[in-house]
Amino acid sequence: MDERAMTAAVLTVSDRAFAGEAEDRSGPLLTDLVRAAGFRVVAATIVPDERAEIGDRLRTWADRDRVALICTTGGTGLAPRDVTPEATRDVLEREVPGIAEAMRTASLSATPLAMLSRAVAGVRGETLIVNLPGSPKAVRECFAVVAPVLAHAVELIAGAASQHRTA
Repeated sequence: MDERAMTAAVLTVSDRAFAGEAEDRSGPLLTDLVRAAGFRVVAATIVPDERAEIGDRLRTWADRDRVALICTTGGTGLAPRDVTPEATRDVLEREVPGIAEAMRTASLSATPLAMLSRAVAGVRGETLIVNLPGSPKAVRECFAVVAPVLAHAVELIAGAASQHRTA
């Protein structure tokens, strides 16, 4: 796999963390988890819960910086300012519903609140974008669910995988 295929970026979506009113604990954790999964994290930042800003950052990382994987944390719930899924859908070319479904299914064994997650995942160009929840505990649990498929997914998206793996 080429070096670009293993690049990643992490986006924290949080009004309070962006304003410096709260510590971002999920973004650094997600960065560590993405690295442990074999990706080279080339960018990580925080944006407020603003649909346009989230979309702009996703487009920049996918189109200009051409990272293979973007993981977001935060803004996937039901609060009025939780707009990460909408911003992500604005930039996606194709959804990958199985990723979000797998996270919700696995999380349901820990909490019934998992069914309130609106996280999405999909592809823009040659970039896989995955929304994760905002709490550190949920980030750890959900990333564990998707980590085993990420490298193969980005290989497929880039056209580098010549055959499908078996489980």
